[in-house]
Amino acid sequence: MSRDDGDDGNTDYGRRAFKRSKAHFADRITADGRDGWPVEADRYRLVVSRACPWASRSLVSRRLLGLEDALSLAVADPIQDDRSWRFTLDEDGRDPVLGIRLLSEAYDRRESDYPGGVSVPAMVDVPSGQLVTNDYQQLTLDLATEWTALHRDGAPDLYPDALRDEIDEVMTDVYEDVNNGVYRAGFATGQEEYEAACSGVFRRLELLAGRLERQRYLVGDTITEADIRLFTTLVRFDAVYHGHFKCNRWKLTENQVLWAYVRDLYQTPGFGDTVDFDHIKRHYYQVHTGINPTRVVPLGPDPSGWQAPHHREELGGRPFGDGTPPGPVRAEERIPTAHTP
Repeated sequence: MSRDDGDDGNTDYGRRAFKRSKAHFADRITADGRDGWPVEADRYRLVVSRACPWASRSLVSRRLLGLEDALSLAVADPIQDDRSWRFTLDEDGRDPVLGIRLLSEAYDRRESDYPGGVSVPAMVDVPSGQLVTNDYQQLTLDLATEWTALHRDGAPDLYPDALRDEIDEVMTDVYEDVNNGVYRAGFATGQEEYEAACSGVFRRLELLAGRLERQRYLVGDTITEADIRLFTTLVRFDAVYHGHFKCNRWKLTENQVLWAYVRDLYQTPGFGDTVDFDHIKRHYYQVHTGINPTRVVPLGPDPSGWQAPHHREELGGRPFGDGTPPGPVRAEERIPTAHTP
């Protein structure tokens, strides 16, 4: 197919040294609207790819906090090309709310000739059709702390004030060595660069396993933002990071503690019900043509173990604290059965 068909992957991925860009559009949607973007039900649209770990954080947060009625969702095609994330999963290839074919159109409405990449998650202002923020680090924190008036009854506190210093410390280490580390390894263009990144990934994973051997969750006795950020990398580990990104010292399934931990979260409402393994595998193996020029998607790994008992409840802990689990997934947001274990 031609490049305009958007089915030839992305020409940059895997062909140049990797560097994680900071969010260029860092406005915040807050309760007081201090950046000009007040929290309002039905005003904003969350654009994600289910393939992307950074966007998947917002999917989990939105579910756990019960923001589905207040914050609509647009899911992009996992096959991204040089132009942008595409809405080819929707009828006529257009997002039904924003009316656009490419996420880049919302970026252009905010800033013409924007020199950076088009990333998800992205918050788009529905009335104007322009991007508000692509700040993946701050977005979920604001969902937890600024959108409280729109949270469901029984929503958990994902960023409790008394634990924020410890949560921030854990998240910083997880981001540098794990969330971002797998990308530095996968997109490395030299042996030393790769070995340093890969070694850092497994060094941090071993430290996290030691921590999680003693406690059910990363910080405190409930699920927090720290768990969400680690989960979205771990759930992809064996499917794409082990093989495609060469983070292959061992598989997650070979680490008793981390494998049980991620299964515990996967089986918790709000986590696994946002995960689409088909989108994940097709995106990484078909878009990153610099790493996988054949674009062949592997058949494995066997996903059946995700529903196996984890026994993490023996460590105690209360997943939702004083709150309750989220309700059933909306019919239009359910992951196809063929894309799940």
